[in-house]
Amino acid sequence: MTETGLAALRRLLVQRYDDLRLRLTRRLGSADLAQEVLHETWLRLDSSDSAAIVQSHEAYLFRAALNTALDRRRAENRRLTAAEVAGLLEIADDSPDPAQIVEARSDLRAVQAIMLGLPPRQYAILLAARLDGLPRREIAKRFRISVRLVQRELQEAQDYCTARFKRLNLTPLFTSELRETSSKGGVKPEAVLPERSGDEE
Repeated sequence: MTETGLAALRRLLVQRYDDLRLRLTRRLGSADLAQEVLHETWLRLDSSDSAAIVQSHEAYLFRAALNTALDRRRAENRRLTAAEVAGLLEIADDSPDPAQIVEARSDLRAVQAIMLGLPPRQYAILLAARLDGLPRREIAKRFRISVRLVQRELQEAQDYCTARFKRLNLTPLFTSELRETSSKGGVKPEAVLPERSGDEE
């Protein structure tokens, strides 16, 4: 639309303002909404750089005002009601706060330090049984020791760790009660266990 076309539309909007407002009030059901829509239409015309060809200026203005009203209603329908906002604010945040994160990291460092205090073979057997979920027979084969010795080493490692967990008021990663895990694997703790350098034996 040319500059003169836009000027003509703005001039017509001023001249036919009352008539357009009455028609929009009947169509929209609200005099206030009709007035607001016409003002917004004026602003849109003022900032428009459209190159459309308009056959009927008055029909164009009315259609533009109706489109503005539709845009407003769509925007209002996307807005949350006060009750919806209040409901969202009441949702509990389950993520840990900074103090809990610091405490968890401190606990993890303590667990790593405790486990690194184990003899190398006990450490490796504990990881194989509790982290990897390997059955006792497979662990025995890996370390070339008897299943009974695997059982004893695992029990000693768990007793050592559990005693130190209790001393530091930490929740143990496992119970001292030993159970044979299946070859499909056992329950794996989520904690990242420390790596140990050197031989597993």
